[in-house]
Amino acid sequence: MNGTRRAFLGKALGVAAAGVALTAAGPVAHAAEANGTAAQRRRRIPRSGIGMHLYTMRSALAADFKGTLARLEEIGYATVGVSGRHGNSAAAIRSMLDETHLRAVLEHVDYNTVRGSGLPQALDDIRTLGARWIVVPSLPAAMHTPTGFREAAREFNKAGLAAREAGLGPLLFHNHGADHQVVDGENLYDILLRETDPHLVGFELDVYWAAKGGGSDPQDLFVEHRRRFPVLHVKDMAADGSIADVGSGVLDFAAMFDTAHSGGVKQWLVEHDAPADPFATAQNSYTYLANLRY
Repeated sequence: MNGTRRAFLGKALGVAAAGVALTAAGPVAHAAEANGTAAQRRRRIPRSGIGMHLYTMRSALAADFKGTLARLEEIGYATVGVSGRHGNSAAAIRSMLDETHLRAVLEHVDYNTVRGSGLPQALDDIRTLGARWIVVPSLPAAMHTPTGFREAAREFNKAGLAAREAGLGPLLFHNHGADHQVVDGENLYDILLRETDPHLVGFELDVYWAAKGGGSDPQDLFVEHRRRFPVLHVKDMAADGSIADVGSGVLDFAAMFDTAHSGGVKQWLVEHDAPADPFATAQNSYTYLANLRY
């Protein structure tokens, strides 16, 4: 474990002892704590870069898709990542986004679609949504071997070329904890970083899973693999290791984002896999990110 990673996770583990107090204080108090430790911090996430990954809002979207988008815009969100259409076409979602003054930046598309005959239509849908990136959200469990990840790297390069030829950004891959495992002496995520073309393939880095997976410190990744991380999934880790609203947990986002410019980060998308109240999560997380200085 290198020194930077020790600093990143050391802060998390050190704060874990006070995790209950942080959670009770809420995201605004946590934001003040993060900001107050270094008055010289002046960088902030641009408001146009704070978005919501819509998987977080899936129960609300199923009940009222347009109304949910409108409430996100009222909170202050500028962008969304699409993950599940709830019976709507890409054109219908684009219309609702336009009416609510939000902008889609990406859509999650199944790996088998991306590597198969459905890719051209998926890329057309990305353009219809007004988005830039097609994102593979996960790989099948059977592919979690060095051989499987090398196969995925080859498929990602091909699909990324198709995306570029369609006038879009590179194909992105979204990570989970298992993607950072060392199998047969090889870190699986590192295989994708090494064996994909940077012009064709990038990464939507889920910072929670990178931290919990134990093998990839975002702060290091941004420096070592410059401009390969245009999008982040921002979720926090509670003291017990579960997912928390952004700003209420133990992850040191100010330190993590210190090198985000090197990584090419353009979008910070909030995500919570199982929020008790998705709108409360949306509000809490937005308040923290809007107030964060790093």
